[in-house]
Amino acid sequence: MAYIALSSIDEDIVAVFEELYEEHFSGDAERACRYRANINDAESSLIAVHDFFDASVVRLEDKAPENVLASFHSFLELLLVREMALAMQRHSLPGPRNLCIAGGCGLNIKWNSALRETGLFDAVWVPPFPNDSGSAIGAACSAMAAHEGFVPLEWSVYSGPALKNGDAPPGWEAAPCSILELATILASNKPVVFLAGRAELGPRALGGRSILAAATSPQMKDYLNEVKFREHFRPVAPICLEDLAPDIFSPGTPDPYMLFDHQTRPEWKDKIPAVVHLDGSARLQTISRSSEHAVTELLIEYEKLTGIPLLCNTSANLHGRGFFPDAAAACEWGRIDHVWCNGVLFTKERVAELAPVGVADNMKMSTCPR
Repeated sequence: MAYIALSSIDEDIVAVFEELYEEHFSGDAERACRYRANINDAESSLIAVHDFFDASVVRLEDKAPENVLASFHSFLELLLVREMALAMQRHSLPGPRNLCIAGGCGLNIKWNSALRETGLFDAVWVPPFPNDSGSAIGAACSAMAAHEGFVPLEWSVYSGPALKNGDAPPGWEAAPCSILELATILASNKPVVFLAGRAELGPRALGGRSILAAATSPQMKDYLNEVKFREHFRPVAPICLEDLAPDIFSPGTPDPYMLFDHQTRPEWKDKIPAVVHLDGSARLQTISRSSEHAVTELLIEYEKLTGIPLLCNTSANLHGRGFFPDAAAACEWGRIDHVWCNGVLFTKERVAELAPVGVADNMKMSTCPR
C-alpha cells in the first residue's frame, strides 16, 4: 500500500475498473450472473477473478503501473464504501451502529478511515490483530462466548511473550540506563532498539518491541529502511502522546493500534520529516499519558528535552520475521548500536576496538544520520 504514494489516481483508470467490475461481477450480463450463481465454488470464483484482471491488463496496458495500482486501490475503497452503505440499508436495525473489522484488509488504514468517515457508524473498531495473527485469540474468544455468552473481556495488546534475561553477548557492553538517560540518547539522533515488558499481539510494533528514533532528521527514515532492508518508499510510523496528537496530525484522534490514516499538519512537516509519508500522511500510533507502559514515560521525557512528543517507531525484528525475543537476539542482529531492555542498555563496542589493526579502516560502515 505504501507504494501508491509514488503515483496518482487516474479517474479514467477507475472508470475502467468500474466497467469491468459490472461486466464480470455485479451487472446483468451472462458472465456476471454466472459468477454470482457459482460464488460458493472456489475454483469458479477464482477463474472469474483471473478473467477480470486479464481484461484489466488489456484495457490498461498503456497506463503507468504505479497509477494503475493507486487507481485500483481507490476503486476498491469506493466499492467498499458503496457496498457497505447498501448493506446498512438492507439490514437497518435499531440501536447503536458499531462496526468491527476483521480480516487482513483490516490493516489497510486508508480503507478503515474511509469507512469511519462515511458517518454510517457510531464507532469503528479494528483489533490490533485483524489478520491471521489474531486467529488464536479469536478462537479462544469464540469458545468463551459459546460457554459463557457475550461477557466483557479484560485484555491488553501487550500480552505476548515476556522478555528473557541474559548477559551481554560478546562485543557488547551492558549498563543500567534510566528512561531519562535513554531519552537523551534518542535526542542525540541515535536510534535504539527498545524492548519493554511483554510483546505486542499482532503484526505491528506498538512500543514493546520497537526500534525508536528521533523524527527530526530527514535522513532518519532512509536510515531505518536501510537497516531493516526495506524499500526506500516505505514509511516509518510515529508513536505520539495521545493528548498532543491532534496538534500535529489531522484528525489525530486516538489510534492506539496504528490502524487509521492521519495527515500531518503543514506546520509540522518540516519538524518531523522522518515520519511524514510521500503523500503527507502518517500511520500514527497514539499512547495515553496515563498508560503505565515504559514507552509512555520515554515519550514524556523526550518531549521535555526536545519539545517533540513523538518518535519514529518501526518493528524490532529480522526482515519478515517475528519480534526479537530478548536483547541477545537484537544484539546478534547488530544493525543498531544501542539496545535498551527493561532498564539495561546494551551498547556495541567500537569496531575499531574489535578489529585487528588496519581492518577497521578498510571497512565500509553505514552511519547514523546526523
